[in-house]
Parts: sequence; structure tokens; C-alpha cells
Amino acid sequence: MTEVSVAPKHVRADLKRIASWIEPESRVLDLGCGDGTLLAYLQNNKNVTGVGVELSDELVIASVRRGVQVIQQNLEEGLALFDDQQFDTVVLSQTLQSMHHTEHILREMARVARFGIVSFPNFGYWPHGWSILSGRMPVTGEMPYQWFDTPNIHLCTLKDFEDLASALRLRITHLATFNGNREVKFLPSWRSTLAVYRFETPD
Repeated sequence: MTEVSVAPKHVRADLKRIASWIEPESRVLDLGCGDGTLLAYLQNNKNVTGVGVELSDELVIASVRRGVQVIQQNLEEGLALFDDQQFDTVVLSQTLQSMHHTEHILREMARVARFGIVSFPNFGYWPHGWSILSGRMPVTGEMPYQWFDTPNIHLCTLKDFEDLASALRLRITHLATFNGNREVKFLPSWRSTLAVYRFETPD
């Protein structure tokens, strides 16, 4: 296949926030890179050296068309093909909640890079509580699946993630929360649908 660089036409607000936390000309690993939008944006705007990991055939092809180097692999198999501290930043965007081995992937992120960035749906979003009180599992824009077909197996709140990060000795340096494309700064634990964390790995 001929590789053709295709600039993303639209980059979500959460991805732009992630990009703002990444240093120019750094080495970036994007886990579950999807169609390569984030890495293409970083390559075009920050001159990073990026590698993506993606399982879907269709999304791997889309990434390559954007000029993104991508490895086709299941993240559940771990990151053994990458060396310790091979990257400056590793990103796991809107994928953490679908991982079977949450602690393992976070430890592996800490092994391969100094900084990690993760984003996930915020289960503490207040309408979710109303759904549960009415006897239904929540279905929202960030979690659009029914209970029987959802890939989201490990849902959490902001405080849940912070407790896990502390247990793994991951030092949180930045937090941004979103509701759709709008950043939420007031009562984020209740009013945001998506949380984005940046952490520094242990020495």
C-alpha cells in the first residue's frame, strides 16, 4: 500500500488537550490509536516521533493512510515488544475501560515511558445515577452501548482512578474533564462525561 499523509479534518477537544501535554520532538506511543488522528496531529504540529498500536484491520489501514507508523496487536497481550523507557509519553485514549487487565496495562505504560496519559468515560456523571435509580444501566454519548453488548467492562469514577494511580505509585500531574467537546472545570466529578489524566511514572 502506498503511504499517503492525510491531515485530520477535525480533532476532538480531548485529543487537543492530550496534545498540549506532549513535548515537541518527543517520542510517543499511542495505544489503541484508532484511525491515527492523534498521532497525525502530533506529527504535523509537534514533530513527534510516533508509533501506534491498533488491532482493527480497518483502523490500521486508516492510520497508515495518515502517514502513521502502526503495529497491529492486541493490547491485552501486553507491551513486551517495547523496551523500558523507549518513549517519552504513552497514550491510552478511551480504551482503559475496555481492558481486562487494567493494572497490568498501567504498569506496562509506566515501564515504557516516563509520562502516561489515559482517558476514560466518567461513571460518576450525575445522570448515570438517575439511570441506575430508575433501574437501568446508563446509556450516554461516551457510553452508547446497552448492557449486553458493551465493550466497557471496568467503569470507574475520577476518584476510583486516582485511588488506583496512587496504589500503583503513578503521580498525577494534570487532569482535564469534558462533556462532549466542552471542557468542564466546575464540579467535574459530577458534570463531566470524560476524564483525561496525565501521570508521571515512578523512578
